[in-house]
Amino acid sequence: MFDAPAAAGWRAELDLTFAPLNGRTTLVHRHHHGPLRVQRPFYPEQAVCHVYVVHPPGGIVGGDQLAIRVRAEPGSQTLLTTPAAGKFYRSGGSEATQSVALQLQQAALEWLPQETIYYAGARVRQRTVVTLDTNSRFIGWELGCFGLSARDEPFDAGQLRQDFEVWLGERPLLLDHLRLAGSEPTMTARWGLNRQTVLGTFVAYPATRDDLETLRELAAGQGEDIGLTIVDDLLVVRCAGRHADAVMRRFVALWQALRPRLLGRPAVPPRIWAT
Repeated sequence: MFDAPAAAGWRAELDLTFAPLNGRTTLVHRHHHGPLRVQRPFYPEQAVCHVYVVHPPGGIVGGDQLAIRVRAEPGSQTLLTTPAAGKFYRSGGSEATQSVALQLQQAALEWLPQETIYYAGARVRQRTVVTLDTNSRFIGWELGCFGLSARDEPFDAGQLRQDFEVWLGERPLLLDHLRLAGSEPTMTARWGLNRQTVLGTFVAYPATRDDLETLRELAAGQGEDIGLTIVDDLLVVRCAGRHADAVMRRFVALWQALRPRLLGRPAVPPRIWAT
């Protein structure tokens, strides 16, 4: 762990590599520096490796720098999630950063973290980059909660710069750049979030038109604002709502319907989701 002064924040890094070994996917390389680590792998569905990414401090403040790098080797089948919601707290001026790099080579990877909460006054820069090849399979989501609606504490101050990218080799499939400031009308205007406090993005590759229509039927009439599209075999879903658990349930339902079609196996929820 780095003994950095509080003003500089914590620097944390986590490097993971997954590869098939003796009939199941194994965490063959693990390196962490600072307060980022993983619990032991779980195997609720035999060959697939379930891993929980843990940030022991429980929250991120201005000046903190987190970096997660995952490599999925050919033939590996991995599901990554988190044991609890991530939290970005109010900053005294410094920016908190988090980067996630997921690299797949002829592999199947699921990136399914629980929601991230942005407290009023947080200053955050986040970037998630997924790099895959035509023989890889990927399902992933990210879900942000702006403020604490249950406590009537809106995200009325602070800034968020969030990038979510999916690359097929050197060709971009998705370049999603979200810029939000609590003091701007984006949070309340009808052309913006329209006072919705939760926004999530769900992606999957490779998806078909049949997959899209199946998920559209499933998503119809469920309450939260949701949109689904497919471009260059990448399925993209955007969902907004007022409650994180409701949006998360929508994403889990989509995952449960899509996983057998895309990965050829039934959906087995991580045990940590039930706690």
